[in-house]
Amino acid sequence: MSKPILSAHFESRTPSDVRLAQMKYEERKVKPQAVINVGIGNVSLPTNPAMMKRMFSLDAPESPFAKGVIRYTTTAGLKETQDAFKNILNAEGFDTSKLYVQITDGGSAAMELLLLGVCGPAGSDERPLLMIDPAYTNYISFAERIGRKIVTVKRKLDENGKFSLPEIDKIEEMIKEYNPGALLVIPYDNPTGQLYDHETLVELAKLCVKYNMWMVSDEAYRELYYTGDTRLVSVWGVTDAEVPGIEGRRISLETASKVWNACGLRIGALITDNAEFNNRAVAEYTANLCANAIGQYIFGALAHESKEQILDWCKSIRNYYKEQIINVYNGLKELEPNLIVSSPDASIYLVIDVRNVVKPGFDSIDFVLYCAGEGAVEIDGVETTLLVAPMKGFYNVENDDENPGKTQFRISFVESAEKMAKVPELFVKLLRQYEAQR
Repeated sequence: MSKPILSAHFESRTPSDVRLAQMKYEERKVKPQAVINVGIGNVSLPTNPAMMKRMFSLDAPESPFAKGVIRYTTTAGLKETQDAFKNILNAEGFDTSKLYVQITDGGSAAMELLLLGVCGPAGSDERPLLMIDPAYTNYISFAERIGRKIVTVKRKLDENGKFSLPEIDKIEEMIKEYNPGALLVIPYDNPTGQLYDHETLVELAKLCVKYNMWMVSDEAYRELYYTGDTRLVSVWGVTDAEVPGIEGRRISLETASKVWNACGLRIGALITDNAEFNNRAVAEYTANLCANAIGQYIFGALAHESKEQILDWCKSIRNYYKEQIINVYNGLKELEPNLIVSSPDASIYLVIDVRNVVKPGFDSIDFVLYCAGEGAVEIDGVETTLLVAPMKGFYNVENDDENPGKTQFRISFVESAEKMAKVPELFVKLLRQYEAQR
């Protein structure tokens, strides 16, 4: 009897690089005493107190769920939830008077909606999304899912740990060649931890106006910066005053996941200053009916927080991550000075490049699978392994031999401070163990 036939798309699918280690570890028959998972940005900190209060009182008289009824919301989302995203931007000093908010099931759903809104027809190379490599792998995955084209301009991790942004003229050459529908930037970058400055965003905005592109900014990690510059970098800080014509083509992707420590809430937003884009986004999202109603209600608590409360919260989260990231960065460099570790400037990630310390033929995915499937070393008397994300899937490269991610890994600062302190020793020991048997 013949088997049912999978679609070509399903047949081609492999797990996302950020989930690969975890899935392999779950299959492991004999597990070590401990595992530290820094392969995915699954934040483990408690969420904001105002959100927590609503989460623990869904049956309170004032809760819309007090009687146990959970209905759809409007497709665009609860006004209170929309206002929560605007309230955060207002507290950060940005004008929201002309912004439109579409609430989505996490930032991931906003990514897919974005691609549908700015790119050419499915299956064509028309008006692709232009990104800067390495870029968050989900954009590449969603583009493949819905048949949209991605093109990338490359940046390189230098020996000093700095990612070099491509020159503006190189980006302009790509625009002329591919005629993209939009340019995507991640100012507080995932996966690199790079921090864009405002002047760079202005120059990129000028290109968007010149070539009639949307300017899209993924701002999941806004407020998470660790340099001396205290000016928040955002697409909402780039206005017609500096770049005539940029207003009306700005889009940002927002989420409850990172700064607000609510990954599992699955609440995100697609925000724009273009009424027509918002109208069409809502129309497209009607097929989804609405985002998670309970999650919207919980996140909606932030609509009523004061500017001081929001900024104090952001500062506390920023200070927490800064300490953790600097400690791990220093630990890695002390234990293995020849490691290239990305500069700890923003977001909740570091990239480690092992190209100077491994033998030829090294492949980051093989090392990740080794750690998840069989590797373990003793840390503080406990047999432990480490789950990290290989960087290969963060590069939009067809030739595997030319993929810089073959020797690179992303570390997410999502475990407790106690566990994160063990990461440098754990990574270096596992790398040496793996190389000894390779």
